[in-house]
Amino acid sequence: MRVGLVKRLSSLHRVVFRITGGRVGRRLVDNDILLLTTTGRSSGRKHTVPLLYLRDGDRYVLIASYGGRPEPPDWYKNLVADPAVIIETSEGKWTAIARTAAPEERDHWWQQAVAAYPGYAEYQTRTDRIIPVVFVERHPS
Repeated sequence: MRVGLVKRLSSLHRVVFRITGGRVGRRLVDNDILLLTTTGRSSGRKHTVPLLYLRDGDRYVLIASYGGRPEPPDWYKNLVADPAVIIETSEGKWTAIARTAAPEERDHWWQQAVAAYPGYAEYQTRTDRIIPVVFVERHPS
């Protein structure tokens, strides 16, 4: 899918998710969806994208696949520069801290992600980069 189309669909998904409080748009390809808001590493503006996620207790697990493109998605580059993020689910909205999984953590969670959405395995074959796994933990209130 072309980048422009991906961005338009992402914007539409974000709007529908927010208007309905997550009642519409909280599931895609048999997986849960959250909205992740990062701060632009160059612009300083807030950017929000819908992403598939897995759960590990209170921790959210995200995959920075970008469909297997050579570069990681902007949201990933943004959270590497500033790990303070906002997550929104159908349950609510929270501030959180993100970090890239260490290699041993990544291996375990990569397998979990591929089991939940087999498309990730295909994405990995399209790129030479190791697709990052990201952990997002709610910031203590």
